[in-house]
Amino acid sequence: LQTSSAEEAMHTTGPIGPPVTPLRAPSPAHVRGRGKRRRVRFRLPTMPWLHVISLIFAAVTTVIVAMLSVLGGMISYRPLRYLASPSTTESMAAWWPLLVYGPWLVASLSVLRAALHRRGAAHSWAVVVLFSTIAVFLCVAHAPRNAPSIAVAGLPPVAALVSFHQLVRQITLTSPPRHALPRTRGEQRGMAR
Repeated sequence: LQTSSAEEAMHTTGPIGPPVTPLRAPSPAHVRGRGKRRRVRFRLPTMPWLHVISLIFAAVTTVIVAMLSVLGGMISYRPLRYLASPSTTESMAAWWPLLVYGPWLVASLSVLRAALHRRGAAHSWAVVVLFSTIAVFLCVAHAPRNAPSIAVAGLPPVAALVSFHQLVRQITLTSPPRHALPRTRGEQRGMAR
């Protein structure tokens, strides 16, 4: 008992100097609070104004491209249907323009998906350009043989193609490729090793 009282005296007074406060056991309230987690308040992510404006421009561009594509398809529909009518039945000629604009639409959706995933889509771009060229030639073949009529007939598919290309550029600007993103300090340290 005497040794324990000497050790106890050493803890309370210290080896040389002022008294030291003894270590306390945690209070029951403190022990109960250990199992609880702090509540984290939900905050909406803040976006810089430049990023918000960029997304608004991309949305407006999407709406305009959709309108131009539908308008171009409606204008090109009649000449394409007229070209198919001598060789097919009337009901089949009504669906024939889908043979031109169907692959164009599917390839366009593939290009958009690839742009969202930040990947290349050379094959899909080739299909879009090929079927846009076919649409231009078929629409021009139906037009009267003067420059204004040829321009009016060939412009809708070209306008749809050019505006679609600009839409894809807008999408790739709002989500840059991963290799173009700035590295954090941890990534730079890892690369240096």
